[in-house]
Amino acid sequence: MSERRCVAVDLGAESGRIVVGTFDGHRLGTEIVHRFPNRPRMVDGHLRWDVAALWSEIVEGLSRAGAAEPVDSVGVDSWGIDFGYLDERGDLVADPVSHRDARTDGTLNAAAQMVGRERLYRDTGIQLMQINAVFQLLAESRAGGPPPAARRLLMIPDLFHHLLSGSSVAEFTAVSTTGAYDVAGRAWATKLLDDLGIRTDLLPEVVDAGTDLGAVVPALATLPGLASTRVITPGSHDTASAVAAVPFADPYAGYISSGTWSLVGVELVHPVVNESSRKANLTNEGGVAGTVRLLRNVMGLWVLQECRRQWAREGRDIEYPALVALAAEASAMGSIVDVDHPSFVHPGDMPARVRDYCRSTGQPVPSTVGEVARSVLEGLALRYRAAFDSIAEVTGRPTTLVHIVGGGSRNDLLNQLTADVTGLAVHAGPVEATAMGNLLVQLVALGELGGLDDVREVVRRSDCGRLVEPRDPSVWGEHYTRFRDLVASATPVQDLVN
Repeated sequence: MSERRCVAVDLGAESGRIVVGTFDGHRLGTEIVHRFPNRPRMVDGHLRWDVAALWSEIVEGLSRAGAAEPVDSVGVDSWGIDFGYLDERGDLVADPVSHRDARTDGTLNAAAQMVGRERLYRDTGIQLMQINAVFQLLAESRAGGPPPAARRLLMIPDLFHHLLSGSSVAEFTAVSTTGAYDVAGRAWATKLLDDLGIRTDLLPEVVDAGTDLGAVVPALATLPGLASTRVITPGSHDTASAVAAVPFADPYAGYISSGTWSLVGVELVHPVVNESSRKANLTNEGGVAGTVRLLRNVMGLWVLQECRRQWAREGRDIEYPALVALAAEASAMGSIVDVDHPSFVHPGDMPARVRDYCRSTGQPVPSTVGEVARSVLEGLALRYRAAFDSIAEVTGRPTTLVHIVGGGSRNDLLNQLTADVTGLAVHAGPVEATAMGNLLVQLVALGELGGLDDVREVVRRSDCGRLVEPRDPSVWGEHYTRFRDLVASATPVQDLVN
């Protein structure tokens, strides 16, 4: 067969990449042809994503991809939660507000007072976090409603699919993150939204991952190599694409999609929405091929990323490998940092916040870069174990192996800490899981692969990853108990109300 060339537009909260995938019928090769930063900016008093800048970078990446050889298809994945509006001409009304913006402070409690926490969870199956789109919509409603020109709401990846193809539909996996969608019933939770005073007339049609949205718009079709390019929805929530590329062989294996956020969970056939899952604050997000990702959102590498930015502002620009090396040299099992604590939600001087947290909880205060980084990474591993424990309690199925995928799987220290703290073997990789999942779902739509089993077989053939065994996990038992005691009385990040 002739090779297929697909392009994944992979947008993260810090940066974006344009990845070309080449499929020879057996293995998938990937090449990053363009990288670019993603920096929200303050506009009209809100932290907003710069859509024009991102679109310019996407076009540049597509131009590079098409200049080499023709491109069969393109699909976009991104973080979930955030959205924007189109007007009646299909133009963007305003840059989307970031979930890191403070406008949602207080909205979770406000919604709970209106309809109850139990209903917020029962009607959607989604973990209650103040950054969820439903609480952004509530904040917007309380401030006067959507912009007057708004005619259609689209999630971030759907906005770019609109720019690519002219379509105005939303893809299931991204919509499932909103807290405004009934994952079990596969429909917008319109009654819930009505009772919250949120408009429902702007909500789009929802389509599945692998939907062909048509050819690229004429302005793009004139670029070299793009004349016959199709626009295909992948699992447009980046975690859905990443989990599609997890090379599961054990049905009891769990996963961690490790990046700015860490998504810790298992793949199921049906959602789990009951009182136990609500109290554990587990979320049911849509996956590729109708699967469900039962998971817990953990703050992820955000805290360490913000630490690194602060150190750079102070004149110490430390690359990640050097930062991990400093953390590896620091003493183990020092101060416990709960990375999900509310004080770590917003951008700022994160090293100072880590020290303040340790001081306020009566623990030794880390002073060096290595000590701060070590405490954050150990805090992540402790949160991972807590998440898997909660999932096992709710599902009755213990996790037997942990797959870590995404950029965070490069962090050898975090991989080892995860194995040690959980007592489970860790399979690290693929690093490019999100792009691979995106590309392989496009190949399913193009008829080159039969479904999710074929997708994962290609992943196994293309990227073997590496196995990390736990080292004396019993020594972490007391430290984990201290962690559980420490966080038991704290306000978790999803309940943050200022």
